[in-house]
Amino acid sequence: MNVQLVIDNEKQDAASGKTYCRMDPVSAQPVTEGAACGVEDALRAAASSQAAFKSWSRVGPTDRRRLLLAAADVLESKMATFCSVMAEEIGASQLWAQFNVGASANLLREAAALTTQIKGETLPTDKAGTLSMTLRQPVGTVLSIVPWNGPVILGARAIAYPLACGNTVILKGSENSPRTHELLAECFYEAGFPPGVLNFIISAPEDASAVTEALIAHDTVRRINFTGSTKVGRMIAQTSAKYLKRCLLELGGKAPFIVLEDADLQGAVNAAVFGAFLYQGQICMSTERFVVDETIADRFVEMFAARISRLETGDPVSSPGCVIGPMISQGSAPRINQLLDDAISKGAKIVAGGLAERALMGATLVDHVSAAMDIYDEETFGPVTTVVRVKGADQALAVANDTAYGLSSSIFSRDVSLALELASRLDAGCVHINGATVQNEPQAPYGGMKNSGYGRFDGSAVIDEFTEVKWVTVEPSDQPYPF
Repeated sequence: MNVQLVIDNEKQDAASGKTYCRMDPVSAQPVTEGAACGVEDALRAAASSQAAFKSWSRVGPTDRRRLLLAAADVLESKMATFCSVMAEEIGASQLWAQFNVGASANLLREAAALTTQIKGETLPTDKAGTLSMTLRQPVGTVLSIVPWNGPVILGARAIAYPLACGNTVILKGSENSPRTHELLAECFYEAGFPPGVLNFIISAPEDASAVTEALIAHDTVRRINFTGSTKVGRMIAQTSAKYLKRCLLELGGKAPFIVLEDADLQGAVNAAVFGAFLYQGQICMSTERFVVDETIADRFVEMFAARISRLETGDPVSSPGCVIGPMISQGSAPRINQLLDDAISKGAKIVAGGLAERALMGATLVDHVSAAMDIYDEETFGPVTTVVRVKGADQALAVANDTAYGLSSSIFSRDVSLALELASRLDAGCVHINGATVQNEPQAPYGGMKNSGYGRFDGSAVIDEFTEVKWVTVEPSDQPYPF
């Protein structure tokens, strides 16, 4: 599969002619060859976006809504292609690919509905005969930097919401999923979006820093949104601050799942299996810590281990129905194995699964994890999860909050009043009572706390993220002044 840059709706190679390859994590053979954007290409994309903003920012909400709805239809029509490409590029199961496409189409339709909800307000004023009000206006160009793990849904939100607000977008896709992100951008071109409204680039890893800074520094770029690791997100935030640009960051997670003594264990296990092992646990919301009351811990672990031992591991290219596919790279295996070795040496027990081999690893459950172990708070980002045993609800909450992250979380209890009280004190942007940590709906605000980032995608929250508020007054020209 060959991937090109798209500037002014025209596919093109990098000015330098440079390319890079995405390698299959299992076979280590090339999967995709892509044009590698350099600073010169990035500046051309920014100039294109700047020119397009002059007209796109004046397009009315009905036309913006029509185009977004058309893009949703195009996206759904490419379901089979997305499933095939995502299996080859990132080891996605058919279930994960279908979820990405279906949820993204819904998101585009939600974004389309927001186009008529971008509004200011009238303000009270002490000045006689004066109208005081606020306007919400597009900001300019939005630089959207998106990851490989949820390439369609996380890419779609980074495109659709800024466009709905009247901005232009430069989409910087991931070098791990170049064809998937190019395919997503193509949905918007086929829907009829004008040239320059959405420009698409991908850089080689060694050029990413220079390309990103050149774009953040450009006058037309007024917002940056980034989804990815906390390490890179911190760098994006520092660069954005250098140029006084506002950014929206959705970063890493170590999602806790509290299981209290009165929990519906069957329901908890169902949510646990889904939340911990969908897409090999490589989702920012994946459940990485089960905080379980000691009175029911043995039974929960027994039921959980029995369920995940039956999950099929394989290659989604040849076995689309498998649940556990390969991890994103062979480098994931030694990192995860090191965490497991450390945990075992300090008293933890592997009760299902085992060590990773290259990019493949069966669903793995580690019990008796403690704060002394690296795996207690380090992201695993793979098909492995942990159990921390606690005594009572207060200790459960303390352990759940004992992390640098704060993205998604779950609480299982039949006592909804207690669960709501704990939810109010849980340091997480999302709390799901008697539900899985992996959830997303386009009408609900989504984002994290602490090292999981700041700002919110989805819902009406995106209007604040991607517009400027302007105060406007209409006053009598003959009003008196004190001097």
